[in-house]
Amino acid sequence: MPVITYREALNQALREEMARDDRVFLMGEEVAVYQGAYKVSKGLLQEFGEMRVVDTPITELGFAGVGVGAAMVGLRPIIEFMTWNFALLALDQVVNAAAKMLYMTSGQFNMPMVFRGPNGAALQLAAQHSQAWESWLAHIPGLKVVVPATPYDAKGLLKAAIRDDNPVCFLEGEMLYNTKGEVPEEEYVIPIGKAEVKREGDHVTLISHGKMVLTALQAADTLAKEGIRCEVLDLRTVRPMDVEAITASVRKTNRAVVVEEGWEVCGVGAQVVDYVQRTCFDYLDAPVLRVHQVDAPMPYAKNLEKAAKPDVPKTIAAVKQVLYLD
Repeated sequence: MPVITYREALNQALREEMARDDRVFLMGEEVAVYQGAYKVSKGLLQEFGEMRVVDTPITELGFAGVGVGAAMVGLRPIIEFMTWNFALLALDQVVNAAAKMLYMTSGQFNMPMVFRGPNGAALQLAAQHSQAWESWLAHIPGLKVVVPATPYDAKGLLKAAIRDDNPVCFLEGEMLYNTKGEVPEEEYVIPIGKAEVKREGDHVTLISHGKMVLTALQAADTLAKEGIRCEVLDLRTVRPMDVEAITASVRKTNRAVVVEEGWEVCGVGAQVVDYVQRTCFDYLDAPVLRVHQVDAPMPYAKNLEKAAKPDVPKTIAAVKQVLYLD
């Protein structure tokens, strides 16, 4: 299988879906001439032209609204935010228009559209450009929220999102674009709402999504040297969440640690823990712990930023705590 980057996988998904369906178009800041802030749309303007790869002004509310209107009349827009932090300005269209249109029109208007862009912290981008958005968006009925961790998942899930008749928020880890992985050349689509076990184990389940899956895998590799076998479950989709996969894994290992990029209060991990206590209570041998960002805006200073982020040492410490080794 060819080994490509996360950004190349996304680019392939966009290219293939635009070639497959001429209703699909891409719109956003710097997606055309500049080929995307992270070069995800490289070459698409030359291949599909300016009617289907559309540069916009810095007006997130405006072009998100144009996308909603386009979806209502039968097109399949892909709206790229240069970062999901900028999407704050477009939330009215995402939450009050796209998410609710099917419901408010009694099923008359589907919303076949994708909102996508980089999510979460990178390196020293400070408080306003480092937020993980998935828990905010997953709170809203009518939205699907997808957070892929690998190039393989990024391509297959983006293709599924583009084909979906509902609005999908597609959050790409800002630190994942250069990561590499195997991606088959043949056609494939990954169903939205299906988690995947990235590593088998039987001592404790690490439940994660997005770039924190890599953190969980690194922690599992380190712990394996001590004879601790961690199962790593990648949610892949935050809404809808694969409760069956969570239940099966935790009932197998009897312990769980949730590793997430966002803040603690009302985070994705809180929802995971709720599902675990409802479906696995009699199987648990220890409380479920969460590894997350500290409850503060992201600092700019490099040492403080490092201290604020969830990481491998914090994950290892949580695993040892639920195993009663510390």
